[in-house]
Parts: sequence; C-alpha cells; structure tokens
Amino acid sequence: MSANFSRRLAAEALGTSLLLAAVVGSGIMAERLSGGNVALALLANTLATGAALIALILSLGPVSGAHFNPAVTLAAAWQRDLPWREVPGYIVMQALGAFAGVAAAHLMFGEPLFSASTKVRAGVPQLFSEFVATFGLLAVILGCSRRRAESVPYAVAAYIVAAYWFTASTSFANPAVTLARAATDSFAGIRPADAPGFVLAQLIGACCATVLFRWLAPAPPRNEPVRS
Repeated sequence: MSANFSRRLAAEALGTSLLLAAVVGSGIMAERLSGGNVALALLANTLATGAALIALILSLGPVSGAHFNPAVTLAAAWQRDLPWREVPGYIVMQALGAFAGVAAAHLMFGEPLFSASTKVRAGVPQLFSEFVATFGLLAVILGCSRRRAESVPYAVAAYIVAAYWFTASTSFANPAVTLARAATDSFAGIRPADAPGFVLAQLIGACCATVLFRWLAPAPPRNEPVRS
C-alpha cells in the first residue's frame, strides 16, 4: 500500500469519525438542553452537522476528496474519479470511522460505548425521504464539482442543513452514517431493523443521481480543462 493511499484512507476514517461525533454528540447535547422541544433540538443538531461538514470537507478534501460516505465513493468510481480497486478501502475506513465517531460521542457524554437504537424510522415515506435526500446530495456534489469545485463544502453543508428539515427522515443520506447511528440510542439514532431499508434507498438514490448527471453535467475529456 502506497503512503499516499494510506494517507487518503486515514483521512476518510478521521473525517467520518469526526462527522459522526458531531452528529451524535450534538444530538445528545441538544436533547439534554432543549427541555423536550424537539424542533429546537433538531435545529441545534442541524446547525452543528452543517458547520462540521464545511470544516471537515475543507480540511480533508485535499487529502482524500472528503467523501465520508460510501455512496459518494461509489459514484466517484463510476465517474472514473477514483479507481475501483480503492473503493473497498475507502468504504471499510468510512464504516470504521463512523462507529469510532459514535463511540467518541458516547464517551464524551458518559453514555455506553455502543447501544442499539430504539428510534423507529420505518415506512415508505421514510424510505422515499432517504432516496430523495441521497439523490439530492449526489446531485449537489456532482453538479458543483464539474464547474465550481471550490463551492462543494458550502453547497454540501447547505443542502444537508436544508434536507434535515424538508425530508421526513432528517436526511441520513449516507450508508456508513446509517449503520453507525443504529448503534446509538440517542436523538440521532435509528433502530437497527430499519437501517437496511435506509441503506438500500440511499444506494438507489445515489445511482439515479449519478446516471442523470453523467448526461446532465458530463465530465470533460481528461485532456481538456474545465471552463467556467
């Protein structure tokens, strides 16, 4: 394994870990401080997640591309922006990082290291929400990266902040995040039985967005610079 690839894997693990620490930790803090006001707790959770996304993508994007999401990694490989041979390493490190982030959040707030969530997120509206959330996320990433790559951190964060509120599922939009959030019985959790449906909906949404944007905003030829 090359030193460069090792650095990229470490960046994916670190970024996904800090993202989950932000999502779960802010959810725990928000629930404790909101006095039972779920809307206020969700707003606090949303703002913390969006802010963390901007910081993490800006800091780790130059190293690994800051995917932090198996759906994004698969789309990048499909678009030939990442070799397929590197996909398994990215996804494994994202998953490990996600569970490490949950554990870190639990340790910070004195919770058990892992605890199966009891938060029910089931039904067709929830699954369709995850399809829409992930489709939109990939649309934002693929659309911005083609012409305005420097805007990706802000566009992704803005979309996730919005999608927290306009989707019934509060926009997980990430298979690694979904599986790890099944291990936290907190505000941000999802019942383990509901996680597979979320992951499937996310992958279908990512696939549909990638197919569309291969036509809507195709990558320029490798020897042709991107023009604004």
